[in-house]
Amino acid sequence: MRTHFNPKNNPRVIIIQKLYGKFYNEDNDLDFPKHRFKKFIKDIVLGTIERNELIRTELDTKLGEEFVFENLDKVFQTILKAATYEFLYKPNLSINIIIKEYLNSSNFFLEDSQTKYLNALLDNIGKKLRTTNA
Repeated sequence: MRTHFNPKNNPRVIIIQKLYGKFYNEDNDLDFPKHRFKKFIKDIVLGTIERNELIRTELDTKLGEEFVFENLDKVFQTILKAATYEFLYKPNLSINIIIKEYLNSSNFFLEDSQTKYLNALLDNIGKKLRTTNA
């Protein structure tokens, strides 16, 4: 069952769009229009950009040598980076909530089969990051 979200209402859809624009369109200026979750959106977007190298290192070490990050779709890469930032720097949010929110948001960008793979990846990363850093 696919749920379609209006991107104006879902903060994680906005986060994915902003990060995608910044990572893959370098000249893209970041602006944060009025939104009831503006502070949260801005925190995740700017934090993910600022800690991009650290997040990539964490992903590479936690997912193993056979996993090649660059082989993933760019939207996939963006979602993984944002979710990893939340796993690392938002300990007050449960792993399940973060995963559920990104999966719901991914319906806006990805096919059902890709969403299942994303679910497995996020679950794997979330458990490894939270158990080692807890």
